[in-house]
Amino acid sequence: MAAARNVYTVGQVNSYIHRMFSEDYLLRSILVRGEVSNCKYHSSGHIYFTLKDASGTLSCVMFAGRAQRGLSFRMKEGDEVVVQGSVDVYEKTGAYQLYAERIVRDGAGLLNEKYELLKKKLEEMGMFAEEYKQPIPKYIHTLGVVTAPTGAAVRDIINISKRRNPYIRIILYPAQVQGEGAAQSIVSGIHALDTLGEHGGPDVDVIIIGRGGGSLEDLWAFNEEIVAQAVFDCSTPVISAVGHETDTVITDYVADLRAPTPSAAAELAVFDYHQFEQDILSLKNTLTQTLYRKTQHLADILKTQEQTLRRLSPAQQIRSRRLRLDSMANQLQADMSLKLQKQRSRLIRREDLDRRMERRIEQSRHQLQLLSAGMERLSPVRRLSGGYGFLTDEGGNAITSAARVHPGDGIRIRLGDGRIRARAEEVKNERPVRIPLQKIKV
Repeated sequence: MAAARNVYTVGQVNSYIHRMFSEDYLLRSILVRGEVSNCKYHSSGHIYFTLKDASGTLSCVMFAGRAQRGLSFRMKEGDEVVVQGSVDVYEKTGAYQLYAERIVRDGAGLLNEKYELLKKKLEEMGMFAEEYKQPIPKYIHTLGVVTAPTGAAVRDIINISKRRNPYIRIILYPAQVQGEGAAQSIVSGIHALDTLGEHGGPDVDVIIIGRGGGSLEDLWAFNEEIVAQAVFDCSTPVISAVGHETDTVITDYVADLRAPTPSAAAELAVFDYHQFEQDILSLKNTLTQTLYRKTQHLADILKTQEQTLRRLSPAQQIRSRRLRLDSMANQLQADMSLKLQKQRSRLIRREDLDRRMERRIEQSRHQLQLLSAGMERLSPVRRLSGGYGFLTDEGGNAITSAARVHPGDGIRIRLGDGRIRARAEEVKNERPVRIPLQKIKV
């Protein structure tokens, strides 16, 4: 044995083989069909069994935690099953085996089981998560379609799209949608339309992938993992429209939007141009009215500000104060004029009163003169000076009748130029003489 060659331990070899197995993509997730033999349920819940066919055997184990979720029946000797899992090396013994994650019966339900397995796997990878869904644009110019070039599906998509929008551009990638090679053809179509703008073509706004109805086998291309991965990786929003409304495929979960039929996909992808025109007209009218109201509002604000500016401007302030001063001067002049007029009126009234008083005094003076003249004529003093006298007794009481005097009574006589005291010697009563009085006119 040559000394230069490296010598490895058993553990190193087993570890190296383990790394080889773990790095192999195929062995990390594989489906294996076979017949169950040597099936043993351990008390821990683990299941140990062997898969065999005409060409060989494969040791398998399914741990208790996996068995609770991935096995729906009690497996027994001779069952034909399909096992999903990974192949790895148990380093302690150096034996490789299949670590089962899901086991289903083989036969008519195989595709359904395979569908469920892939669905579960992709869901765990997060490919169905809503946060990865892209919104479908409301208004698109170019629609990409990946489907068979003949058949009802493509006709429905084209007819409905053109009816909704006569100006829509439709780019069809004629793909194989059934049979061997269909999955790869669909993947190529998705990639071609997604990168069309990078190769000088128009940018595609939305891609519809789909086909008409059929059996599960007919629709199986849309359940392939490579198709699901292509839909997930596509930067252009994808609408999945496969089969009839009751049909569900893996791409329905991965796509950004699921349409129950190809016709419905066209309705969802292409906007109604006539409704769009009505919406634009309505928006135009609304915008026009809004702009008009806004313009009017701004014009009112501008007018108010202009008025405020004119009111607050120095020239306006001077003009306003000058007008106010003129008004005050006019008011003062009017007040002075009114005051002078009142004073003049009072003066006129006073002069009139003075004239009236003078006339009244003159009239009174004239009346006084007349009265004085009358009184002068009737004055006793004047009568006394004409030879008459005024008689009183000793007490100063006037003697108006001879009957009041008795002989021996003292008598006082008042004449016009003096007084005389006398004593009555004889009293003789006679009939009184009536002298008519002359009426004095004033």
